[in-house]
Amino acid sequence: MKTPDSHDTAALSAERLVKRVDGPGGTLTILDDVSFNVAPGETVSIVGASGAGKSTLLGLLAGLDVPSDGRVVLETHDLGALDEDGRAAVRADHVGFVFQSFHLVPSLTALENVMLPLELAGRDDARQRALETLDAVGLGQRSGHYPRQLSGGEKQRVAIARAFVIEPRVLFADEPTGNLDQATGEHIIELLFELNRDHAATLVLVTHDLELARRCDRVLHMAAGRIEREERHERDTAA
Repeated sequence: MKTPDSHDTAALSAERLVKRVDGPGGTLTILDDVSFNVAPGETVSIVGASGAGKSTLLGLLAGLDVPSDGRVVLETHDLGALDEDGRAAVRADHVGFVFQSFHLVPSLTALENVMLPLELAGRDDARQRALETLDAVGLGQRSGHYPRQLSGGEKQRVAIARAFVIEPRVLFADEPTGNLDQATGEHIIELLFELNRDHAATLVLVTHDLELARRCDRVLHMAAGRIEREERHERDTAA
């Protein structure tokens, strides 16, 4: 089991994060003074009621949004010191992201969806790497199918393949089983943890499923934009 470390050696460090948004009723604080570190290879789940700030926090950690105050250090990169292009470059090099709603490009085949991040990075082995990664998630025979021809579980496996094809240092997953039935969801989770073990990728997972959350090394419980407590768990790394 990995343990959190200082931000100098952590895969991910959140330091006093605050996120405020202006609305019709005034300023709303979504995140309030959130701090924690994630060690390389560690698995961390974030749980809490709807509106607790989980997805907002995940977006800040991945550099998809910027905090009102505080900072995020991702693989030694201070995301707050970078512009959008700089944050995008860090994501392209270090980050995989799996969304609840898949976010596949409907006009591209499964293979082309998985090739996309490699092509954007200028890799000349994009097709071969994408085929190998689709095989790894059990979809080698579906590579020529479009998203509309795939089941929900197959779409999520394509999304996971796309996230892992760049061999990310950190993988973020936002309710990755939220649109799936229980059996399919369990298969997807097994796949995520298998890839986490095989690639030593750090995993940060938002979920409403406490049983799933407690399979991670740590569980961060959020309420009203703050981390109110955390649990630690010993995982069976040989599983």
